[in-house]
Order: sequence, then structure tokens, then C-alpha cells
Amino acid sequence: MIQIRGARTNNLKGIDLDVPRGQVVVFVGLSGSGKSSLVFDTIAAEAGYQLTETFPPFTRNRLPKWTRPDVGAIGGLSPVVVIDQRRIGGNARSTVGTITDAWTYLRLLFSRVSTPLVGESNHFSFNDPAGMCPTCSGLGEVVASAVDRFLDMDKSLKDGAIVLPGFGNGGYWHSLYADIFDVEKPLRDWTKEQRDRLLHGTEPEGVALRFERIYLHTSDNLSDRKKDVIARFTRSEVCPECHGDRLNEASRTAKVLGYTIGEMARMEISELASLIARVTEVAPVVAALKDRLDAMVTIGLGYLHLGRATTSLSGGESQRIKTVKHLGSSLIEMLYVFDEPTVGLHPHDIASMTTLLEQLRDKGNSVLVVEHDPAVMAIADQIIEIGPRAGDQGGQLVFQGTFAELQRARTPTSAALSKSRPTNEKPREPRGTITVADATRNNLKNITVDIPTGVMTVLTGVAGSGKSSLASELVTQHDAVVIDQKAVSTNRRSTPITYTGIATAIRKLFARQNNVPASLFSANSSGACPDCDGLGVIYTDLAFMDGQETVCQTCGGRRFTVEVLRHRVDGLSIADVDDLTIADAIHRLSDPAITKALRHLDNVGLGYLRLGQPLTTLSGGEAQRVKIARELRDTVAPTLYVLDEPTTGLHLRDIDTLLSVLDGLVAHSHTVVVIEHNLDVIRRADWLIDLGPGPGKHGGQILYQGHVADIADTATAKALTST
Repeated sequence: MIQIRGARTNNLKGIDLDVPRGQVVVFVGLSGSGKSSLVFDTIAAEAGYQLTETFPPFTRNRLPKWTRPDVGAIGGLSPVVVIDQRRIGGNARSTVGTITDAWTYLRLLFSRVSTPLVGESNHFSFNDPAGMCPTCSGLGEVVASAVDRFLDMDKSLKDGAIVLPGFGNGGYWHSLYADIFDVEKPLRDWTKEQRDRLLHGTEPEGVALRFERIYLHTSDNLSDRKKDVIARFTRSEVCPECHGDRLNEASRTAKVLGYTIGEMARMEISELASLIARVTEVAPVVAALKDRLDAMVTIGLGYLHLGRATTSLSGGESQRIKTVKHLGSSLIEMLYVFDEPTVGLHPHDIASMTTLLEQLRDKGNSVLVVEHDPAVMAIADQIIEIGPRAGDQGGQLVFQGTFAELQRARTPTSAALSKSRPTNEKPREPRGTITVADATRNNLKNITVDIPTGVMTVLTGVAGSGKSSLASELVTQHDAVVIDQKAVSTNRRSTPITYTGIATAIRKLFARQNNVPASLFSANSSGACPDCDGLGVIYTDLAFMDGQETVCQTCGGRRFTVEVLRHRVDGLSIADVDDLTIADAIHRLSDPAITKALRHLDNVGLGYLRLGQPLTTLSGGEAQRVKIARELRDTVAPTLYVLDEPTTGLHLRDIDTLLSVLDGLVAHSHTVVVIEHNLDVIRRADWLIDLGPGPGKHGGQILYQGHVADIADTATAKALTST
């Protein structure tokens, strides 16, 4: 057992709990109930911290930082592997091949058996000077001038036709052109030869040539102003020399089984796995490579290719890529911690993920999973529910037992499991349509589709079928507000108070009721604790050891002076306001400016968040709902909204709240388009567009468009009828 005694991290109420080892244990509960606080911030954090402590200080400083949990005692831990939903990200050199080590084996294979033989494996590495293309330095792309953005064709030179900085009327370069060209005539009335000379001429130096000399052929240390100009007036283009292969000419000519390494990198992984099996030489290399490729196929990523940039992967794809790295591990008795591993998976594909969880367990590991999907609960050896509600009303052990026992229990999760959510039999009438025409992005097969306006349309299909590509085309061809799961803020000082803009209203409320200046109640002004400057903590740099952050002894972390803290509103000091939940603040801070701004967050089911909670701590699903709340607050004119899996991180009961919010957007004449796998959301759609039939090159087609009740003969239709 993993023995936990007195767990108090975040909202946990001193939980005592024994978690069985060597089993798949699924943790459930409402969003904000404390599941992640228990699994990630307590169990995983303590396991990670204790492992890190076994290394010397110099090494520890270069390892991931773990904050020790607030817990009385915890035992029975193993080294932990956390597989979360954070996008892999990386830089332009990070690909599916490099992140999974499949590219390492592939280039080793080419270095041994290719025709002609080129050299060692580093000659097939685009990150090594021996292998990289000299033109693009192994990136596969080059930065090119977006010449079409340089000129305003409706203006004359005198009126500012050259929109690049530094070419304005009266400047040095403007005067040179004024001696040669007609400054009064709009550029649209010039001849093509005149415009070409303006852009590319050598006497005087053309606009494009001068731009590239100043902004592109310069040092790496660019000012923010130069970076902004480059972002506005350049675009990425496929490298003219390597055509995206990233490698030099010699490495691009070598072939195995008649294919270059670049051609293999562009194959779908499922296709490449079959091809590689035909190589008879260097069996150990082939076996290691095929194991990696087969693992990605097994986990539902066979539609990707090794050249795919990791920055383009979704959260769910990133999580599954991370999982692949552990499939071939010989380590046992490890502690694997998963954060909603079914994110991004069609119901048709979930069995592959649950099989993987069982495989990890059967190898002798402990598998802890935070999950809302009933299909994952069904394969669990044990289920632990935290709740009963969110925020301060959660943090307690509600249930521990099997899935069958959960279904008979009286808990929020069991109630949600038993609730019937029928298919939408009376879809709303659209106000019109918008058309996505001739879409060929990624795997889309030149499709044209009409999307109804004023209703909710759901895009469905197996992972990799083309849903996101179609949504991206929609956003490109029409103005739209995209609400995704990217972080709301990267600043730890950003909280619901700062995000909603109610800080000033709170300070004025305290000033008004206590008859003192409002500046006293700002942690950045006269009321701040003088020793910590209003931060509440003191940071000490310990050189090669971890820096230490300690609570300020003077204010006790309250950030304000004792005099300021004596002033009250409804019994609360200004420091107490940070600890209020959004729902509590609506009732206790009697100011219309405050309650109006907070009510939208409460309406999207985030009433349990504390006003002082850093937005950097929000999950992807919470971040998305914050963005929805902002749109509910700010938008008036009919708008097209595109949402990327808004049910991520949501308990079954919270999905009803989300659907009410989406209904609210439609009620205000907005158009809502949702990429979604959740069957409850799909059933509520007014219009359904199902893509497939398979992933990657096997998808990209419209299988069905119409009302949900009429869909048949697709993977989505089967999922709807089987539950």
C-alpha cells in the first residue's frame, strides 16, 4: 500500500488513505474536488522529491523541481513517472522521431545499410553539422520576406505606401525613391516593372533587399522592435535546397529499400512500421526501431509521421507520445501517474489506452489515473472518489472500492453515471450557413462543407481524422474566436482578481467603507509590507543549490502592514479576500462592479476557484472555461466560436454546466463549433459533421453531415448506439 496520513495539500481535508500498489487505481470526482491535489501534488510530488534528494546538490539543481506536499506522513512510494497533458512543445528541431528516439534508430539503420553508404549516423542527423542542410541549418524551413505585406497598393509614396518602418515621408530612404519614382501616384497605377524595381532594384537598393540586410542578415541578438518587425513582414517557407528533408545533399541521396530517409520520415508511422520489417540486415537496430513504431500504432498514433513537429501536437497526442517512451522499459515496481489519458481519443480508440494501462500494471507497476471517462473506470482494479463537491466543499474521501460498487453507491460520480442524456430530437433552426471551401489542409481531401450559423455544430471522428484541420480551415477562411486549452497566463501574479479587472473595485470598496485612501489596499503601494515588498515571501538565492522561498516573518505571508489589515469589509481584511472563492465573493463583496465581473466565472462552473489563486495553476479545461467566461462578458455582436474539446478535465456532472454555457452563447445569436469526442456533447448538437473513416491519409473525408439522430454506419454512430 501507499500509505497517506493527514494530506492537506490545497483543499484536502487531512485525508487518511491506503492506495493499493501493483494495481490500476482511478481517481474520480468533480472538477476542483482535490483529485489532482492528492495524486499529483501529494503522492507524485513526495515521490519525486524523495528521489531527487538522493542526488548531490549540483545535480539536483538541474532536475525537475518538486514542492513537498502538506502531509503528515506518506510511505510505500516508488520512483514516479508523471505522464500529463502538457504539450511537449520544444523547438523547431523537435519532432515525433527525435522525441521518441525512433529517429536515432532510423539514422543508425541508414548509416549501416543504405546505398550509397554516406557515413556514421550523425550524417543523417539534422541537428549535427555533418548531416544538416547548409541552407536551412537543418530546420527544413527558411525565413523569407513577405513582400506582399511591404506595400499598400492604394497609397502613393508620399502618403506612406511603403509600410515598413524607416521608409516614411521625409526619411533618407524615402528621399532616394522620391528622386526616381512618382511620389504622387498610387502604387496600383504603377507598371509592374516600376513596382519590381522599387522592391528588388539595386540602384537605389530595393525595399526587399534593404529589409533583408537590416533584419534577416544580422546578429542573433535582436531587439524586441526588430523581432516584432520580422514577425510582421516575414513568413516561413520550405527550404529551396532540401525541400523540407532538413539534410544535406549526400544524406538525401542514400536509400534503404528504395526510399530516402526523408521519404520514410514523411510516411505514416503505421506504413513505415510495415516497411521496416522487410529489412533483413542489422536485426537489433530494426527490432528496436520497429518496437518504437509498433508502440505508437498500438496507442493510436499510427497516423503521425516521424517528421511531424512536436510543437504541432495536441495535449492528448503529447501525452500518448510520452507514454510510448515507457512501453519498452525494463523497470518494474515504478509508480506511473496519468492525467486523463483518454483526452483526444474517440470512444472507438479508448480500448487501446486502457489496454496500455493494464500492460503497465501487469509488468509489476502501480498505475494511478485521474480520469472522468466511464470506460477507464470500468477497467480499474479500484476507484477512489474525492469530493463531495469542488473547492472548499471538496477534499474529502467519498468512496473507495470497485467500479461495480461505485455504481451502487450514492456519490456525485455514481449519480452522474446513472443519469440519462438523450439525443437532441429537436435541433435549433440555423439562421444561415458559412462555407469552408476546397479545404486541403493536412489530410483533408479537398472538401467543401456548409456550417449552419446560430446553432451548435460538433465536429467528430477518430483521432487524426481531420477535425482540427477542418476547424483550422474554418478559422482561416472566416473570422472566428478560438477558445483552446492553452494557459490563460504565464505570470504567477495573474489571478481571478487581476484577470477580471476587479482589483481597483475591491480597493475602492475597502477605502469607502473604512474612509481611508484606496492606495493602502494595494500590495504594490503604501500599504505593502516593507520587508517583502508586498510579495508575502522572501526569496533567497543559494547559488548551486535550489533557491529558497520562505514566508515573510513580518507579515506572515499576508503581504500588508498590520495597520492595513485592521480595516475590514464584512469581517474580511484585504488579505482575506484572496482566500475567498468566486462564489463566496459574489455574496460577501457587495459591489456591482465586483459581482458582475465574477458572475460569468461562476456561471461556467468555476465558482470554487479562490480569488487569489494563480492562473498558472489551472488545468487545460479550467483555462478554457475562463476564456469562455471572458467571451460571455465581452461579446455583443454575433460571433463564430470554435472550441477545442471543451470537456477536457470536466466531471460528467460539470458537462451539463458547460452545455448550458454553450446554449447561452447560441441564445445570444452566436455560432458555436466544437471539436469533441464526448458523447453527451455530441448528442446535444444541432448539427453534426463526422470525418474519417480513419486517421491520417485514411481520413480527411466527410462521412456524415446532418442531425445527430440520423447518423449511421460510422465509428461515431456505433459509439452513440453502444452507450
